[in-house]
Amino acid sequence: MFFKRSIENRLKTEFNSIKPVAGGDINKVYWLEGTESTIIVKINKSNRFPEMFAKEARGLELLSGTHVKTPKVIDHYVEGENQFLILEYLVSERPSDKFWHHFAISLSTLHKRSSDYFGLNEDNYIGSLTQQNDPCDSWEVFFTRMRLNPQVKMAYDRGLLNRSDLRLFEGFCNNFPMLVPEVQPSLLHGDLWSGNLMCTKGQVPVYIDPAVYYGHHEIDLAMTQMFGGFDRSFLAVYQEHFTLEKGWEERIQIHNLYPNLVHLNLFGSSYLGGIKSVLNKYA
Repeated sequence: MFFKRSIENRLKTEFNSIKPVAGGDINKVYWLEGTESTIIVKINKSNRFPEMFAKEARGLELLSGTHVKTPKVIDHYVEGENQFLILEYLVSERPSDKFWHHFAISLSTLHKRSSDYFGLNEDNYIGSLTQQNDPCDSWEVFFTRMRLNPQVKMAYDRGLLNRSDLRLFEGFCNNFPMLVPEVQPSLLHGDLWSGNLMCTKGQVPVYIDPAVYYGHHEIDLAMTQMFGGFDRSFLAVYQEHFTLEKGWEERIQIHNLYPNLVHLNLFGSSYLGGIKSVLNKYA
């Protein structure tokens, strides 16, 4: 592979086996094994996604600072037209009830890390889309201005939403303070679907591919319910460690407007029906 020598020079070690692994639509991902270590390497074009891996590395390090498990960031750099992220390789296991118990506790631990504001000190990515994180004092302002508005504008500009849809979003945003209570900001994974959670040795949950920021803790919970893959038993354990306000289950569809808009912009109009259903209910 074209990058083998570059990585060996940076890490001062040799790798004798390289295999491609599934990496989604954005990155090429490879497994490299040597006599001293085994690593995962993610590669994409630096001009298409500027600083994506630098931001991902900082996100992983921010999460790990709460004592939840993430892959160790070994290195990240740009060389020519490519950018690289080198991560610790972790062996996955089949999850058991013990795993979901551990996940619930780790997620509640993550959400207890707070901030003076909603947002982050830099923008980052969710999937291949830029995620705006300008700090805001309230969840209402942050969610409507930093999460919904950029995605709504993008979808409208692409012809995926019309003026009638914009009026529905306006009505929804006006009603938002009555729909969602204000909370203290929590550190979020930000893109917590099942593909971004690993079960590793000892039934330890490991968080990967984050889109971190400080937000409403219900965002992460809502995402776990969006595509399935999470044993709902974790929710009872989570609530033993982090109090949820009445009505949180009803608000799942409200908070999932953001990832549904992201998917609308990434994958097209198949997500529009679900978005309109929520807007018609709450606008």
